Amino acid sequence: MQLLLDANLSRKLVERLNKLYENCFHVDHIGLLVPATDIQIWNYALENDLVIVTNDDDFLNLSNDKGFPPKVILLRVGNQSTKAIEELLVAKFNELEAFDDLDQQGCLEIV
Repeated sequence: MQLLLDANLSRKLVERLNKLYENCFHVDHIGLLVPATDIQIWNYALENDLVIVTNDDDFLNLSNDKGFPPKVILLRVGNQSTKAIEELLVAKFNELEAFDDLDQQGCLEIV
């Protein structure tokens, strides 16, 4: 699974998660204008087979409107430290991998 971290998540997560996830990218470092619009991020994820990780409901709305791919992992954990988000994504690795393999589900909310 390849993750695309939204701007509302720390860029530091890329290096920390690349050991566990195949590839991890941050929207500020993929060649889009900063700040990129949600639709630009959506289209980039679609074109590059990436799963968007965010805490922004706008991507849930896009998923509901457009379907999937790309898939969206919506973090519903409130304001958390970078370390806490890292630990959450590491702890949920198997669940996220299983979600990525599903053909019927485009959004996974993590609480």
